[in-house]
Amino acid sequence: MELVRVVSHNTHKRMVACLQGQIGTDAEKRHKKLPLTSLSQAMQDGGNQLGEESLIGKMMEMCGDAENRLASELMQHEMNIEKEILDPLNQLAELDIPNILKQRRQLAKLVLDYDSARARWLQATKSIISGTNTQSLTAKADSLKEEVDEAMNKMELCKVLMWNMPKHLLEAQADYHRKSLTLLESVLPTIQAQQDSWTEKPAFGTALDEHLKRSSREIALPIEACVMMLLETGMKEEGLFRIAAGASKLKKLKAALDCSTSQLEEFYSDPHAVAGALKSYLRELPEPLMTYQLYDEWIQASNVSDPDKRLQALWVTCDQLPKNNKANFRYLIKFLAKLAQESDINKMTPSNIAIVLGPNLLWAKTEGSLAEMAAATSVHVVTIIEPIIQHADWFFPEDVDFNVSGMFSMPAPLPNNVNHLTPPDYDSGTIERKRPGSMVGPEAAPRPSTNVIIALIAQLNHHRVKVYHLHVFLSPVSLTGPREPRPRARSPSPSSNNTSAVLRSLSRAY
Repeated sequence: MELVRVVSHNTHKRMVACLQGQIGTDAEKRHKKLPLTSLSQAMQDGGNQLGEESLIGKMMEMCGDAENRLASELMQHEMNIEKEILDPLNQLAELDIPNILKQRRQLAKLVLDYDSARARWLQATKSIISGTNTQSLTAKADSLKEEVDEAMNKMELCKVLMWNMPKHLLEAQADYHRKSLTLLESVLPTIQAQQDSWTEKPAFGTALDEHLKRSSREIALPIEACVMMLLETGMKEEGLFRIAAGASKLKKLKAALDCSTSQLEEFYSDPHAVAGALKSYLRELPEPLMTYQLYDEWIQASNVSDPDKRLQALWVTCDQLPKNNKANFRYLIKFLAKLAQESDINKMTPSNIAIVLGPNLLWAKTEGSLAEMAAATSVHVVTIIEPIIQHADWFFPEDVDFNVSGMFSMPAPLPNNVNHLTPPDYDSGTIERKRPGSMVGPEAAPRPSTNVIIALIAQLNHHRVKVYHLHVFLSPVSLTGPREPRPRARSPSPSSNNTSAVLRSLSRAY
């Protein structure tokens, strides 16, 4: 019993140390002292300072409320542990077991008394049967039997308490983690939906239509931002789109564009990084700007031998582009034509531009060998892009306002406004043209940090693991056996055919 007392005392001491609240206090005071409550209050105060019109402020407020509810669950759990486990364990270690130890010296006497009482009870029974002094002997025998039963019951109660205490503790912990898991699983979808309704995905690597829809734009932000920066500082830069940019500067610019920021002043001084970002955006589109669907039509148009008919065929194919693709292609071609006007200085003629930028505008969906794709890139794409740049005003006669969103300042007009690429007087009336409409779109909202959501997901996973392990421990193996953990979703394996990615990366070398 002394060993049981020591074990009970040490267990009680360590369990008290595990509690985050102050033991013995009422619910309100205990809740205020919890670290989760302090975190919740800090997040909610931060959300109020940022305001509900800010997405970050809204996220902080919602996550702060979730943390406060978790703190309430923790407080209830600790109070239940104190009532159901700690108090009885302390009673056992500090009162019951010492009393039992004190009475242990009397145990031998109790045993002797029991044997003596039993002997007397048997003797009394015989006397009852013989009919001698029946009433007094029966009362004495019953009294002795009750004393024996009470002594035995005390020992049994002590055993039951020690047997059940560990199981009750695990059951209480499992219930707490289960409730916390349920709370987090109910909160996270709401927070995620709120975030999705406010933010757009990164532009790089996102489908053009999805990016435009989320940002309420008609021209993709990376295209407009890069064009506006190049119009101001890069039009006379020799080897634009051909000379590679510094990797760190390019990565930083792509990250800034992914965050939909208009604070891009530091990148104006590096036009090669800006041109590299534009090429990278076009190359990382899931589908080329000139579309997979029209790939065969583009190739067939480029194979027409007669120059006039080839231009007409290219125009027909261009007119079949989807609305968003056509608007962005038109915007880009008008800029490239403007860039080619400075070819005497920047050395970027329509042919050179088509060589370095063409592979990022059109590539085949069904990829062949590297040699076949290289041939298609060097011949077909160049013969498609070069004449479109040369005759940009014929393909797209409307003027383009490059500052579509109004996010950027317009550059000063070029000193030489002579158009070196004035096209011949082709018969543009043979085909009725459909002109795109207005291209005005508001600035996208900034993307907030998702660290608070990551923290909530980490808490959810913590409670899920705890529930699983406690369930396995508490489940009777002989009946159902341990549950297998839920299999993790396997990440899709990368495609083994990276031919197109290799080929498109060759454009960097031009």
